[in-house]
Amino acid sequence: MRIGILGGTFNPIHFGHLHIAEEVLKSCALDQIWFLPTCQPPHKELAVEVSFSDRLAMVAAAVVDEERFVACDLEGRRGGPSYSVETLEQLRRTFPLHDFYFIMGLDSFQEIGLWKNYPRLFELAHLVVTARPGFSGSLRQLLPVAIADRFCYDAKSKNLAHAAGFSVFSVTHTSRDISSTAVRKLLLLGGDVRELIPAAVYEYIRRHHLYRNA
Repeated sequence: MRIGILGGTFNPIHFGHLHIAEEVLKSCALDQIWFLPTCQPPHKELAVEVSFSDRLAMVAAAVVDEERFVACDLEGRRGGPSYSVETLEQLRRTFPLHDFYFIMGLDSFQEIGLWKNYPRLFELAHLVVTARPGFSGSLRQLLPVAIADRFCYDAKSKNLAHAAGFSVFSVTHTSRDISSTAVRKLLLLGGDVRELIPAAVYEYIRRHHLYRNA
C-alpha cells in the first residue's frame, strides 16, 4: 500500500490539516494517510499541556468518517521526543511491504538540515513537500549542500530522485490559513471555532474542558 505519513502536534487538529491530507492523497495517488500525533516535539515546547491521549482522540474523531484516514498512536507508544527518522525506521520495520510518503510543509523542508540524522530520511521514504500556490522555487536549491549530490532531476516525473530510490515531490495545497494556535486562542476567548475544526473535535474539546487555560 502507498501510505502518506502526516505528523504534527495536532493541538488541536483542524480543517487545514485535513485539507492538506486530502490534496496529497489525490495528488500522489495514495491509499491512505496516517495521522501521527507527536508524543514530545523535539524542537519546541508543546503549547498548552494537552495529553497525547487527548490529541490522539481528537485526531480519531476528526477522521472517523474517512476510511482512508487513520489515527496512529505509534509515537505515543514509543514515548520520548518524536524524531521523524526514528518513526520512519520503525514504520519500515513493522510494515516492510508498504511504500511510505512523508508529508511536510515547505517551511519544515527549508529547515530539514537541523533535523536529527536528516540524510537518513531520504533513504526511508518518499518526501512530499506541500507549498502554497505561487511557490516557484526549486526544491533542489533548498536541499542541504551536504546531500545535494545524492539527487538527480527526474524529467519524467518532474521530481527529485534520491540515489536510494525514493523521490521528493512537491504538492500545491490551497487550504485556508488556519493554525492550531489561532484555534486555541479563540477557544480561550469563547469564540466560534466551528468553521475551523470538525464538529466531533469541537465536541471532544467541550466535553473534556480543553484549552480553557491556554
